[in-house]
Amino acid sequence: MRQLEILWNGVNAGTLTEQLPGKGYRFEYAPSYLVGDNPHISVTLPKKEASFESDRLFPFFANMLPEGALRRVVCRQHHVDENDLFGILCVMSDADTIGAVNAKEVKNEE
Repeated sequence: MRQLEILWNGVNAGTLTEQLPGKGYRFEYAPSYLVGDNPHISVTLPKKEASFESDRLFPFFANMLPEGALRRVVCRQHHVDENDLFGILCVMSDADTIGAVNAKEVKNEE
């Protein structure tokens, strides 16, 4: 199970989890982020306590990925399959992204 901490302007907004490779995704807001007037990170992911579940990577996060030739370069450099969208998001974590949302890989100690 791979996880990314989702940040809004550097503040922990929640966690994006890949259940099993290609077998579903979950996003849940951090309880501390739900308090106060923090904005939702996407219109399709409104602030709520319940988690969001999807068979595919949520479009909001998929749209954060590089496309075309840049995606091929990133995948080749990091040895990631071009179809592994979550894997690409992981290797792109901590990269300078456009907008307020960024991701930080959660290192699971197993």
